[in-house]
Amino acid sequence: MRNARLAQAVVCLFALALGACETDYGPIVDAGVSEPKRSPVVFQGGNKIKVTVYGEPNLTGVYDITPTGFISLPLAGSIRAEGLTPKELEGVITRKYSDKLKDPQVSVEIVELRPFYIMGEVLTPGQFPYKSGLNLLTAISTAGGPTYRASRTSVFVQHAGEEGWHEHPLLSSVQILPGDLIRVPERYF
Repeated sequence: MRNARLAQAVVCLFALALGACETDYGPIVDAGVSEPKRSPVVFQGGNKIKVTVYGEPNLTGVYDITPTGFISLPLAGSIRAEGLTPKELEGVITRKYSDKLKDPQVSVEIVELRPFYIMGEVLTPGQFPYKSGLNLLTAISTAGGPTYRASRTSVFVQHAGEEGWHEHPLLSSVQILPGDLIRVPERYF
């Protein structure tokens, strides 16, 4: 009887200790493994772009997209850039300048994409610059690699603009996009 109570007490203490280690980062969207999100590059707040208006050096320059998704251009004013591809933004800017310039020729190129963020069981969690072709394993390597307590099977990714986490296997085929949050969970056994 005494051993049974002692065993129950040990199990309760162990459960409390594990519960105290848990951190709630938000809901997990799917409990299973999900496929990586593949989409064309669209502008987000935090990107830097270069707008070239041919024959107009005073209108050409590097511009930041604000956290609310707008750029402010001379003569054109504030333009919503978030969610647009480079070709779509070129069309919007060309239409804005067509009232003020004769046959404006505009090109838009990406200078710097929004960084990605990694937290949890990595050696140096934090913010890192996004590079084209980034996948889950290279992102974790950028943060110094996993700690000895890190899960060896799965990680959680929250894509920019989403509220929930997606569980992914620890594979190089999982694509990381600009603005993604990566959480490397702790393993318990």
